[in-house]
Amino acid sequence: MGSKTKIEWTDASWNPFMGYSRVSEGCRHCYAERIAGRFVSARPNGSAVYDGLTQIVNGHPVWSGVVKQASLEKRTAPLRWRKPRRVFVDSMSDLFHENAPDEWIDQAFAVMALCPQHTFQILTKRPERMLDYLSDPLIYIRIHRQACQIPCPSDVPQFVAVPPLPNVWLGVSVEHQAAADERIPLLLRTPAAVRFISAEPLLGRVDLHLPDQEAYPLKMRPVAIQRIHWVICGGESGPGARPMHPDWARSLRDQCRAANVPFFFKQWGEWLPEGIEVGWKDVGRPPRNAEHLWIAEDGTQHTGLIGSNDVRTWRVGKKAAGALLDGREWRQFPEVR
Repeated sequence: MGSKTKIEWTDASWNPFMGYSRVSEGCRHCYAERIAGRFVSARPNGSAVYDGLTQIVNGHPVWSGVVKQASLEKRTAPLRWRKPRRVFVDSMSDLFHENAPDEWIDQAFAVMALCPQHTFQILTKRPERMLDYLSDPLIYIRIHRQACQIPCPSDVPQFVAVPPLPNVWLGVSVEHQAAADERIPLLLRTPAAVRFISAEPLLGRVDLHLPDQEAYPLKMRPVAIQRIHWVICGGESGPGARPMHPDWARSLRDQCRAANVPFFFKQWGEWLPEGIEVGWKDVGRPPRNAEHLWIAEDGTQHTGLIGSNDVRTWRVGKKAAGALLDGREWRQFPEVR
């Protein structure tokens, strides 16, 4: 629940509750769905935590929509972590899932408010509820009430809530342009100290509509450019993963550079575009009999070259594909004052 994680842009995960339901195309090959199903299958009689969170459909676990709250010990775990860390909130759920009561979210925010030494990263595909929740004028009164009821170690500082909480980052997942057009405007309207976008799995070209900062004097820059503080980009991994066209990732990187927004390239995923430099070898010479696909700019996949901008991708696995984009890593983080 509060363990270390291999996710490159965070240090730990914390799940005050678990359970999910698919929202959009980016959920099709959800890693958390596979993990939840694996826990249940490993215990045929069910797991006290994961039982009921998934159901078997066509031989594979699929989220059922059931959401379960973790134990009080797990829900308050960050209070006992001494070393400051970045914490990914609800990696096995969505903090703003429609089946999670407001009281559960209130308590999660109360724990975050009581832990100013940590940075909490919240990622959602439900920005409409996030906006409604954090726009409630009574929200910090409710969070304060929850904080007063939480058993805390003696050295935890007294609750002080100055909205928005400076140690809470809010983000939305976008996999293609339609998702970006729907979710990013809602994120921009949500009170937050830091806002970020996770374009993973990236399934198509995305225009973030970030104005060019250089076109404006510092004091006249559009408010929107100050509101997107970070962009994460990554390809899909795991069974059934779909390849990512390299121009999609380059486009996001170039948009961020033009707008002075930190850019984090997480991974290529299962498929590596031909000719991309990797640390261990050049995939211009792929493994013998390796599976390959051609991917077009519009995301369609072919077994052979069709369009002039088609790129051949090789299925070499996430680890082998690495995270080099045009010969270098992009692991930038927002500067937090």
